[in-house]
Amino acid sequence: MSEKSLRGRRVLVVEDDYFLADDMRAEFERAGAEVLGPVGRVKEALDLLASCERLDGAILDINLSGEKVYDVAEALEARAIPFVFATGYDPEIIPPQYASVTRYEKPVEPMQVGKALFSR
Repeated sequence: MSEKSLRGRRVLVVEDDYFLADDMRAEFERAGAEVLGPVGRVKEALDLLASCERLDGAILDINLSGEKVYDVAEALEARAIPFVFATGYDPEIIPPQYASVTRYEKPVEPMQVGKALFSR
């Protein structure tokens, strides 16, 4: 998987840690992606998703300052938009309906995430 897999893609970054979010944004943009966000709250992510006509994929932190991101995951699934989790959480805490979603330990490698999102 090369940077070409991210070139021209619109990617939503949902992460509440400013430094991690900014690092992900910068790496994805260097690889040619258009980054929406990053946003650090569920409502912000849902609002952005509702106003966005085209989105190619998303990276979701599970815990956003005490809020769980599963409403965003549900909205992405409803639109058939691929997403991955970027989290420090153990897989056991993820609800069964999201057990098959690819999970990356933070900090994530953008090329690995690109491969998971766009090689399906």
